[in-house]
Amino acid sequence: MSFNPIESLAKVRHEFGEHGGVNMSIEASTTFTVLNAATMPDIFQGLRGPEDQQKSAEGCYLYGRHFNPTVYVLGRYVAAIEGTEAAYCTASGMSAIAGAIMQHCGPGDHVVASDTIYGGTFALLKEFLPVKAGVATTFLNIADLDAVRRAITPRTKIVYCETLANPTMVVADLRELAKIAHAAGASLVVDNTFTPMMVSPCMLGADVVVHSMTKFMGGGSDIIAGAVCGTKAFVSSLMDTHTGALMLLGPTMDPRVAFELSLRLPHLPLRIKEHSRRAQFFAERLSERGVPVSYPGLPDHPQHKLLSSMLNEGFGYGGMLAIDVGTKERAFRLMEYLQNEQRFGFLAVSLGYFDTLMSCSASSTSSEMSDEDLRAAGIAPGLVRVSLGYTGTLEQRWAQFEAGLKHVGVLK
Repeated sequence: MSFNPIESLAKVRHEFGEHGGVNMSIEASTTFTVLNAATMPDIFQGLRGPEDQQKSAEGCYLYGRHFNPTVYVLGRYVAAIEGTEAAYCTASGMSAIAGAIMQHCGPGDHVVASDTIYGGTFALLKEFLPVKAGVATTFLNIADLDAVRRAITPRTKIVYCETLANPTMVVADLRELAKIAHAAGASLVVDNTFTPMMVSPCMLGADVVVHSMTKFMGGGSDIIAGAVCGTKAFVSSLMDTHTGALMLLGPTMDPRVAFELSLRLPHLPLRIKEHSRRAQFFAERLSERGVPVSYPGLPDHPQHKLLSSMLNEGFGYGGMLAIDVGTKERAFRLMEYLQNEQRFGFLAVSLGYFDTLMSCSASSTSSEMSDEDLRAAGIAPGLVRVSLGYTGTLEQRWAQFEAGLKHVGVLK
C-alpha cells in the first residue's frame, strides 16, 4: 500500500491537548523545571529528551531554544506528512535549509547542488558558506544524472535539490539521486516546499527534507516558518547542546506560531488539491493558445512521467507554473496590468497563498544569481512565476489572465 500523508497526519493528530482540548496546548514557557536535580544533566547530555515524556514524570524539557513541547508536537505533525521518523520546526525556511546543510558539513567539505534553486539557498551555498565555513558547492543541471556522478568528490557530504525547481519547474529524479548520493557516502537533502503532500521525498530515498512552512503549509502569507525532517538521530543532532546547528544558531520557532500552524495542516490536502486543479486548468489553456508554459502536469513537460511516478495519489501536480513572455519589460507590464487593472492577483514574491502571487524570477527571487548563472539555470529575463491561488471563480480568473496576455501582446 502506498504512503498516504492524509491518514498519517490524521493518526498523529488524534490526541488530546494538555487539558483535554481537541487542539494541542500552547506551552509558552521559555524554561522548564525538573523534579530531580540529577535529571538536568541528563537532558544537557542528550540522554533524555521530548520522546521520553511518556516514560517519566521527572521532566525532559530544558529551554525554549532547545525543545519546546508545542513546537515539538508540530514537528510530529510535519514528520507524519513527510513519512519521516522525526521533524523539528524553525523560525524560517532559510534557517531550516542552513541548519540541515551545516549539520552535515564542516570546513573542506563539498556539496553538489542543483543550479536551479531558490535564490536565498543559492546565495547561501555559493557566497556565504565558502567564506564563512569553508564549504564548497558545485552547481549543475540536476536532471543530468551523469553530471551529478562526475561532480561528487571524496569530500561530498550532500546532494541538494528541490523536488520541483524554483522557478523553472524542473523535476528532480529523487530515486536515482538518492542512489548516487548513498553510493558516495553522502546524503540527499531535498527542499519539498513546492510539493507538500504531493511528493514524499524520504519515501523515495531522500535522507532529509526541508520546508519553508511560510508557503503552502502556512497558506496565509502571514507566518514565517521552516521545518527539517529526517531520522530521530539527525533531528536530535540538530538540537545537540554542543554541536547542534539549530540549538546553537538559535532559529527558534515561537510556540504561538507553532499552534497557529498546527490548525492549518489538517486542511493542507484540500488546499493543495484546489491549487493543483486550477493550475492544471491554466496550464492546459495556455498550452492550447501557444503560450510558452512550464507545468509538470502537462504531458509535454520533459519530466511529466517522472513526477507522475513520484506523486502521492490525488493531489495533482501543484499550484506553481511559469510562463515566458519574452522580456523583463513585458513581464513587468503584464504583472502590473493583472494586479492594478484586473485585480487578478498580487505582484509579490513568495507562494502558496490563497490569492495568486506573481513575480519575475530573474529580477526578484533569483536576483542573487549572476546573468551567467541565470542562463545556466534556464531562468529567462521574461519568465513569470505564478503561484496560482483559489479565490474567485476559475473562469473569471482565466478571463482576467487572458486579458492580461492580450494587453501585452502575448495573445492576439
